[in-house]
Amino acid sequence: MISLGAADVVVGTHAIIQDTVEFKDLALVVADEQHRFGVGQRSKLAAKGNSPHMLIMSATPIPRTLALILYGDLDISIIDELPPGRKPVKTYAVGESMRKRIFAFLEKNVLAGGQAYVVCPLIEETEKSDLQNAQMLAQKLQEMFPDFCVGLMHGKMKPKLKEEVMNSFVNGEINILVSTTVIEVGVNVPNANTMVIENAERFGLSQLHQLRGRVGRGNEQAFCILFAHGNNEVTKKRMETMCISNDGFYISEQDLKLRGPGDFFGTRQHGLPEMKIANLFEDVNILEKSQKAAREIMDEDMRLSSNKYRGLKKRADKIIDDEIVMN
Repeated sequence: MISLGAADVVVGTHAIIQDTVEFKDLALVVADEQHRFGVGQRSKLAAKGNSPHMLIMSATPIPRTLALILYGDLDISIIDELPPGRKPVKTYAVGESMRKRIFAFLEKNVLAGGQAYVVCPLIEETEKSDLQNAQMLAQKLQEMFPDFCVGLMHGKMKPKLKEEVMNSFVNGEINILVSTTVIEVGVNVPNANTMVIENAERFGLSQLHQLRGRVGRGNEQAFCILFAHGNNEVTKKRMETMCISNDGFYISEQDLKLRGPGDFFGTRQHGLPEMKIANLFEDVNILEKSQKAAREIMDEDMRLSSNKYRGLKKRADKIIDDEIVMN
C-alpha cells in the first residue's frame, strides 16, 4: 500500500526507516520525540523521498547551544508557554524525615478527588540496591491506604496489561499509580495533580522535568515531591533547580552546566566533542555567529575547492578524521 501510494498518511515506529519500506512520493516527514532518533536515521528517512519537508518535535528541551550543534541544519522553533488555564507545578525536594507528612498530603489530595503518580527507579527489589522499587512500594501503599485503589505499571509488563492499567488510571478507577519511568512521555491524565518521585537524585534534570510534566495538565494546582537522598553540593543544586523553575530550557542549561557536554543525554557516545576554546554554556553567541558563517561558506562553495578557501580546506582536512561522516 505504501509503495503504491494507496496510503496518504503513514503512522509508524522506527520500522518505517527499514530499507524494505518504500514510498511512492514522500513529501512530509513528522518525527515525534526527536531525541530518540539518530542523525543517520533522520537522513535515511528523508532519503526515501525527493527532499521532503521535515518537522521534528520533542517535549524534552535541550540547551540552545546543543540544539545549534545537534540540529544545526534545521530551523528551530520553541514553544515555551503553558497552555491557557494551566498553572506551574509547585515542586518541593524533601528528605526521608518528611515521608509521613508527604504521604498524608498525598492522601489529602486523593480524598479531594485528585489522582497521584509515585515513580520509582527500580521495578523490583535487588540485593545490591537500597533504591525504592515499584512492586514493593505499590504493596506498601495499598496497605497504607486500603480505601484507595493502587495500580502498578512498569516496562516488563505486557503491552496489553500496561494499556489496561493506564486506561483504568485515565478513567479514575486507580487513585494512585506506582510506576517506573514508562510514564515519562505520552501520558495525559488531567485529573492527576500529584507526582511523587522516589530517589530523585538518580534521575537527570531533564528526565525529572519530563516526569513532572505528567501532572498539572488540568486546571487544578499540581504538586511534585522529590524524595532526594545525599547532601553533596551537586545534588542540592540539582534539586534546587527543579524547585525554583518550571522552565525546561533553564533546567536543561543548568543540567549542561552541572554535568558537562560529554555526559548530557549521553552525548559522549554520540561523538559530541569537548570544545578546546569555546565554552558550550557561555559562548552561545559566538557559536551562532560561527554557524552562520559556516552556512554562508557552504552555500558559496560546498567542497571548498576555490582558492579563496584553500587554507580552510587544508585545515579542515587536517583536523577531520576520514572516518567521520559529515551530514
